[in-house]
Amino acid sequence: MAKVKIYPSALSGTVNVPSSKSMGHREIICAALARGISVIDNISMSDDIKATLRCLKALGVQSELTASRFKGRSAVKIYGEGTVRATGDECDCSESGSTLRFLLPLGALCGAPVTFTGAGRLGERPLKPYYDIFDMQGVKYAPAQGLPVTVEGRLHSGKFTLPGNVSSQFISGLLFALPLLEGDSEIIITTPLESQSYVDLTLAALKKYGIKVINNNYKTFTVPGGQKYQCRNAVVEGDWSQAAFWLAAGCLNGNVICAGAETASLQGDRAVKDILQVMGGKISAADGGLLAQTSRLHGTVIDAADCPDIIPVLTVAAAVAEGITKIINAGRLRIKECDRLHAISEELNKLGADIEEKAESLIVHGKPEGLRGGVVSAWNDHRIAMSMAVASLVCREPVIIEGSESVKKSYPTFWQDFSCLGGKYEQGENL
Repeated sequence: MAKVKIYPSALSGTVNVPSSKSMGHREIICAALARGISVIDNISMSDDIKATLRCLKALGVQSELTASRFKGRSAVKIYGEGTVRATGDECDCSESGSTLRFLLPLGALCGAPVTFTGAGRLGERPLKPYYDIFDMQGVKYAPAQGLPVTVEGRLHSGKFTLPGNVSSQFISGLLFALPLLEGDSEIIITTPLESQSYVDLTLAALKKYGIKVINNNYKTFTVPGGQKYQCRNAVVEGDWSQAAFWLAAGCLNGNVICAGAETASLQGDRAVKDILQVMGGKISAADGGLLAQTSRLHGTVIDAADCPDIIPVLTVAAAVAEGITKIINAGRLRIKECDRLHAISEELNKLGADIEEKAESLIVHGKPEGLRGGVVSAWNDHRIAMSMAVASLVCREPVIIEGSESVKKSYPTFWQDFSCLGGKYEQGENL
C-alpha cells in the first residue's frame, strides 16, 4: 500500500482539472451505440473510464486510443455497431459503479449470457432496482446478490418503474438501453427524484447523439423505440467534482486558479462554487478559470442530495470553518467506494477535527485554528485520499495518507498537480 507524507504548505498557481468522468462515461457509451466511427477527445484515462471501455469491448464494441489535442489527455476512437452483442468475454467493471449500472441493461439486450464482474466494494452496491425489472420481464440473472452476476435474456419495451431515491445511475442505464428496443417505453419515477443533475447529464448526452426522450417533469420519461444513435466527434468538458478539491484548497490556504470547469455545466457538482461562497470563500473569475483565495470560512447547511461526490472535501472545509456546519441528506455516501460518511468523519477526527456522524448526516463543529495532523487512511477511496490531501493544508504537523494510490480511480495525475501547485510531499511504503 502506497503512502504519502504531506508537509503543511500553501498552494499557488493554475491547475487544469481533469475531464468529467461522468460525461466521459456517457459520451463513450452513446458513441459505442452508434453505427460508425466517433472520436471522443479530452479524456482523462482514469481506472473507471478504462473499465467502461473494457466492458464495451466485451459487448462487441472496439475502440482505440488516439492522439489528443489536449496536453496530458487521450482521445478515443470508437467503432460502433449500432447495438451490443455477447462476445463471451466477461465485463470487468473493476470498482466502477457507473460502469456496472450503465451497462447492465445493455447486457440484457444481448439475448445471450453476459457476465459482469467487479472488485473492491462494487459487489456490495445495490442492484435490486434492476433485478425487480428483470423479474417482471423474464430476464434471468444469477446470483441475486454480489458479483459476478450473469444476465441472460432480452429486455422488452413497456413500462419500467423505479424509485427516485435510489441512485440515478439506474435511470441512466435504462435511458441508454430503451431507445434500441422496437416499441415505445416509459420510465415511471415513484418517489421524488434525487440526483436530478446526473439524469440531466444523461439526457444531454442522448440528445447530442440523436436520441429523443420526453421528460415529463422528472416524474416519467417517455422513450420512443426503434431509434438509432448517431456518430459524433466530441470533447469532454472539465470535471466539477475534481475542481472541488482545488477550489476548497485555495479557500483554505492558497491562491489557486482552477481552469477547465465550465460555469454553464449541467454537472450538479458545480454547486461547490456557490457552497464555498456561502461559507465565505473568496472565489472569483480569473483568466482561464476561477480563482480561489485563502478565506475566513463559516458554517452553513449543506444539502448533499444532488452533489454527493463533493461532500468529503466540503467536510474538510467545514472542519476549519467558524461555527457549526450541518451536512444533510447524505445517506447515499454510505454506499460509495467506501462508507464515505463514516470514513471522512473518522479520518478528519484523527487529524483533530470535531465531527458527529449521524445516520444520514454530519454535524461539523468547526475549528478555525486549524487541525493537528497525523496518520490517516484513504479507505481505498479516491475522494477520501484527495480530501485528506486538502486537509493537510490546514494542519500544523505532517499528514501521512495510507492508500494514496487510490486517486488513480478518477484522477491519476492528482499528485503531480498537487506538486505543481507547491504541495510538499514524499511517497513510499515505509514512511
